[in-house]
Order: sequence, then C-alpha cells, then structure tokens
Amino acid sequence: MTETSSSQLAELRGQGLLPAEPLCIFQAGSIVRGWGNPTSDVDLFVITDGAWSASVDTAPIPLGAGFFQAVEAYLDGTRCDIRLLTDDQIDAVLAKVSHEAFENAVGEGVQLDRQETVLLEWLRHGVAVENAEWLKRRADQLTSSAFGAVLVQRGLNYADSRVEDAVGQMSVGDLESAVLSAHGALGYAVDALLASYGEYGQNPKWRARRFRAVTQSVLSFDAYWALETMQTFDPADPAAWVDEVLPVCRKISMEVVL
Repeated sequence: MTETSSSQLAELRGQGLLPAEPLCIFQAGSIVRGWGNPTSDVDLFVITDGAWSASVDTAPIPLGAGFFQAVEAYLDGTRCDIRLLTDDQIDAVLAKVSHEAFENAVGEGVQLDRQETVLLEWLRHGVAVENAEWLKRRADQLTSSAFGAVLVQRGLNYADSRVEDAVGQMSVGDLESAVLSAHGALGYAVDALLASYGEYGQNPKWRARRFRAVTQSVLSFDAYWALETMQTFDPADPAAWVDEVLPVCRKISMEVVL
C-alpha cells in the first residue's frame, strides 16, 4: 500500500474514525518517503479545528503539555495508525521552534519531547490526502522556523556529552562503557550533521537512508557506515575503535553550522 485513496478515507469515515470536514488529512512516514516495505504501517494525520472524538476508543499520547488521540485501523490488511490533532496543537509545537524561542532558550536550548519532534518530522515530509493548502502553509512555517537549528544544537550537545563520557570511561579502563558511549556519540553527531542539511529524523533505523538523502562533504557514507557497523572493532583492543570514533564526532561538531 502506498497512497491512501478517497475510497479508503470513505471506509474510515464509515467506521467513525474521521471527521466529515477536517482542516487537513495527510499521510507521512516511511511509505511516503519511498522507504516502506510489505510490513510498513500507514501513518495518517487528521487535523481539526477543535477537539473531535472518534466513535471508538482512542489512546491519549503525550504532546508537550497536553495530549493528542491515536487509534489503529486496518486498510486492505495494512495497519493504519491514525493521529487526531487540533490546529491549536500544531500552533503550539511550531511556536516552540520559532527563531525567537530558539534565541531566548537557556541551558540546553529548546526542549521538545519525542512526540513533538516526530510530529514536526512528519509534517516536513507529509503528503496531503485532503486539503493540501493547510499542509503547504504549515510546511512552509516549519521550513522558515528554527527547527533545524534546534535539532542540530540538541544533537551536538548530546554528542559532546557522550564524547566526554567515553574519555572519562577510557581513563579508568571502563572500555565496554566507553565503546557504548562512543557509538552513542556517533549517532547524535550524525543526526546533527544531517539536520544541518534539512534531513530531520531521530529514529536510528532510518539513519542510513537519511544519510544517503543529503549531499555533504563532512563525512562520506562509507566512512560513516564503517563506524556505524563497527567494521574495524577488535574485541581484543576496544580502545582503538573508540579512538577512531571520537575524532570523527569532534570533526562534525566543529564543521556543522547551526
């Protein structure tokens, strides 16, 4: 299954899972990006002008200071995850990544929870099923926001923290912990690098796909993949692999621009 059709929307409406006149319905996720496989779910987002409840039980999902509703359905044998959000909730999440919010943030910077981050990632690559004008307007707002800078800053902060952890752990001979810290640092650093090129995402399972989606000269895919898959790791000398990874993380931190 690739694109959600009008007949499938009618089927969902018949089950009481969609409002009659939403502000927008858009599809996102791996299928939309061309990364799907036979077991991929359909991710469908329904935006309403105020609270709306499906006729079946829904699950509340934390979103910042509030919640949105989620429900699972099936279309032609494929699981469809439906997320019901209000226009005000989209406003609130976008406000958190405004340039003003980014510039005025203190400490570790703008704090987004997982669902807020994922929502904006989905918004970035969503495809409208109904009412494309709303989605385009919101996607344009996201593009002109500080969301990329927020993700870059967060990734670099986490990467630097893991690098420091690895250095400290190496100094006391805790090599196993140092290896795990170094691998974590690499993931955060690469996520920051990709975010600086507009490729937003936090799920490690798509990191290689996202890496191939950008053109940059900081780190080649082959060099990244060799480190990600620990091709040069020697169990008899784990410190050597850590010493190989940490300079790459530092290089990314120095060359990536917010």
